[in-house]
Amino acid sequence: MLFKISLSNIRKSIKDYAIYFFTLIIGVAVFYVFNAIETQTAFMTVSEDRREIIGVLNKAISAVSVFVAIVLGLLIVYASRFLMKRRNKEFALYMMLGMSKWKISAILLCETVIIGVGSLLVGLLVGVGLSQVMSAVVANLFEANMNDYKFTVSSASILKTILYFGIMYLVVMLRSGFVISKCRLITLMNSGRRSEKITMKNPWLCVIVFLISAAVLGYAYYMVGWNQKSLDEKKIVIAIAMGAVATFFIFWSVAGMLLRVIMSAKGIYHHGLNSFTFRQISSKVNTTVASMTIICLMLFLTICTLSTAFVIRNSMNSQVEEYFPVDFCMEAENQDSENKTLYTDIDGYFGDSKESLYNLMDEYHKFHIYRDADLTFVKSIGDKFEELEKEIPEVGWLNYNLRMIKLSDYNALMKLYGRKSIDLADNEYAVCASYNTIVDIYNSLLSKNNDITAFGNTLVPKYKKCINGFVCPTGMADSMDTIIVPDSVVDESGAGEEIIVGNYNASDKKGIENAEKELKEIWKKKMSGRESSISGMYYLDTRREAADNAIGISALVTFLGLYIGFIFLVSCGAILALKELSESTDSIPRYTMLRKLGVDEREITKSVFRQSGIFFLLPLLLACLHSYFGMRLGKVVIEQIVRGSFIKPMLFTAGVIVAIYGGYFLLTFIGSRAIVKEQK
Repeated sequence: MLFKISLSNIRKSIKDYAIYFFTLIIGVAVFYVFNAIETQTAFMTVSEDRREIIGVLNKAISAVSVFVAIVLGLLIVYASRFLMKRRNKEFALYMMLGMSKWKISAILLCETVIIGVGSLLVGLLVGVGLSQVMSAVVANLFEANMNDYKFTVSSASILKTILYFGIMYLVVMLRSGFVISKCRLITLMNSGRRSEKITMKNPWLCVIVFLISAAVLGYAYYMVGWNQKSLDEKKIVIAIAMGAVATFFIFWSVAGMLLRVIMSAKGIYHHGLNSFTFRQISSKVNTTVASMTIICLMLFLTICTLSTAFVIRNSMNSQVEEYFPVDFCMEAENQDSENKTLYTDIDGYFGDSKESLYNLMDEYHKFHIYRDADLTFVKSIGDKFEELEKEIPEVGWLNYNLRMIKLSDYNALMKLYGRKSIDLADNEYAVCASYNTIVDIYNSLLSKNNDITAFGNTLVPKYKKCINGFVCPTGMADSMDTIIVPDSVVDESGAGEEIIVGNYNASDKKGIENAEKELKEIWKKKMSGRESSISGMYYLDTRREAADNAIGISALVTFLGLYIGFIFLVSCGAILALKELSESTDSIPRYTMLRKLGVDEREITKSVFRQSGIFFLLPLLLACLHSYFGMRLGKVVIEQIVRGSFIKPMLFTAGVIVAIYGGYFLLTFIGSRAIVKEQK
């Protein structure tokens, strides 16, 4: 009997459950898709290193899934509150007919089980379908071979999803039973007659609070948008705290000012149903200041997270091609007890294996990095140090011996890298770097014709700007400064580490893999465990390793960014939708009165649309403003690692927000319109 009543209630209230059911389906589908990545990649042919990266990614997603489950659990509990509030009169009727509270709780239990099982089944079906699409995304990201592709279903992810959501539904059941046990008949019967009271705050107080909040927010924007060089961790935390507090008080003051401002514009306020519409909006914002603040900050995090994730994703792989244009880079150096670099001979290290080493190489170049003990960065600046430190504070930690390279070696490397060579006179020098801070420092120095003294020779800059490039490939735009000097300037006694860069004697992918494997075996055998009275440092970097690292970072950032971003968007949309639908339920008598006064149905629909639109738009607008200034700081930080355009990632983020957040707005408008028509 109770089961039949539950089933009947769900059929009658299907439009009330639409947002709830939609949210559950999205939550289940997203949860399954991201936790099934390990199964999706099982059939793919990837390298051993990339398989390890996928393992790290799975562990990270599993850890984040706990946080995601908590967010979704709170969201489901919040949604259940709306559904119970919507049905207060129904519960009152049950009590009047003699039904006990535990039977009402049993009905709610049955409904929760039916909705839960239904959402799990539909969500898992949607998730399984989307996971096949995700397989193509993963394959593209990891450059995997999908020749052995087959339709996959992750039983482990299904069980994990059922477990997590089962716990959420259990919490909802317990809470619903507790709420019903505390309800009184008179409270349930009068619930529809009580509405939120519009608090008319002091308008001057609201104006003062708004101006102060705007000033605080503006200062926080200035700190992160234009004063990044003076920022440290403490100041960043302060700026974030200032922004969050200011956001709360902006919503608080706008809630008090909005109705007053509109009322002062008589032509607008008395046009159509504007007086009714803006009173409704003012009431909603007044009672949801904290919720609007949280939603605004969550939208801000979503925009920044998604945009940053896709900037990194789009830039990492392309940077490997640009900044690691050869197959390998090997470097060896010795240091004495004072950590001074000594002359190193790679051929001497390899000994009998030297011939095998060079047989693996097709084209290569071997060179030394030189240092003059009397030429440090600070000495190279001279009397310009204090002036430069005021302009660029980071210059204080750059006191090291400058790295130098012969012009002939530099041009040979540029030919190997496919870059432009340069010419220098006997008294000229140039600087090559790609790390942004270093580039900025040298651009300032070179524009002032800063001369240096290397091995007793005074040199003047050839160019007014730093050459944006690199000497040793790294796979990222993080190359420190290297001074390019004429060959005649260099003193061989200043020779330090020896470096070999080049390409393997192989043309296809399999041949390159085999050559690299053999090179690593030779390198490991000869370089590991060497006994010497002086400390040795040996490095072997390859383009394949750089590509794997880039893929690992971009995959981790992309998937976690998408995972958290989707959940935050769903949460924001669902909270606003449920609040708007709840307000529409409370306002049914008001709409009934409007119809009795002769208001056209089209005007009522327009009013509902405007209320929903403004309610959804307010937190989004402020979140977009936060994101603009937040991304200014993010851009500075990100460009220390990668370089790429923010335009496409921002457009993609906008598309995701329009699809999910806009979808919730559309469902909310349709649901609100249906609710206010009930007593037509």
